[in-house]
Amino acid sequence: MQSLWMLVASFLFSIMGVCVKLASDYYTTSEIVLCRGLIGVCFIAALVRLRGGTFRTPFPRDHLIRGSIGVISLWMWFYSFSLLPIATATTLNYMSSIWIAAMLFAAGWWQGNKKFEWGLAGTVLLSFIGVALLMRPSLNGEQLLGGVIALVSGVLSALVYLQVRKLGLLGEPEYRVVFYFSLTGVVAGLVGNIATGKIPLWHAHSWRGALLVIMIGLSATTAQIAMTRAYRLGNTLVTANLQYTGIVFSSLFGVLIWNDAPGWVGWLGIVIILASGILATYHNQRRSQSAAKNLPKVDPIATEV
Repeated sequence: MQSLWMLVASFLFSIMGVCVKLASDYYTTSEIVLCRGLIGVCFIAALVRLRGGTFRTPFPRDHLIRGSIGVISLWMWFYSFSLLPIATATTLNYMSSIWIAAMLFAAGWWQGNKKFEWGLAGTVLLSFIGVALLMRPSLNGEQLLGGVIALVSGVLSALVYLQVRKLGLLGEPEYRVVFYFSLTGVVAGLVGNIATGKIPLWHAHSWRGALLVIMIGLSATTAQIAMTRAYRLGNTLVTANLQYTGIVFSSLFGVLIWNDAPGWVGWLGIVIILASGILATYHNQRRSQSAAKNLPKVDPIATEV
């Protein structure tokens, strides 16, 4: 079952999140983004050399869009780890399925479908109740900023997943999608370091810091490949729902490593967001199936990106 690749991706992304939070004590966000991208480029290049393939693509514009939005989202998510508990940052970022459903509804309304989707509106409202409950236990100035950053990162992630889905439908292999995203990360990391007047990685290093950034690159790249495969080959509904297991993994890591137990109100917020995400994905799947009956050869996601 190809959708189970998302379970692998979620676990690896949670490991990446732990490493990013720990690495923020040693490196800036720009340096972490640079290292993550550089390791990804080297990993994919070595994989292609061993197993064959080509980086030539007929869709450079789509890769540029996916890479640009993805790096901005990644940057914001990494930065939010330094401001929030890992479970909170991950939960807010993982609201992407809710935003996907909302975006597709907005696109359908713009194209002439004026019917108000009460089910979708209910899931969006439910998700914001969950966010309010999750953020309430730690509502101070610094963490409020981190919450907004993680929330916007989730919106951008929704756009990224739509673009990944589109590239998959166009026939782009996983390694090529991940390679160009990693390459964009390298460029963005360099620009970020130069903009702040720093020479990338030009300072003292420790074995712990170096090991953390290597783990970030390897876990993130492997997770990206697994995620792309899941969205390209798996069932969209099952894949999107399995993505939310990342919240559980991150919450457990937060409790085990930092003792960041969110309290019963925070846990209730996480459960509500999980439920709203599943309901929103189910609603979107039903809408897509309904549209497919009228347009059997047109994928609603691919045509609305």
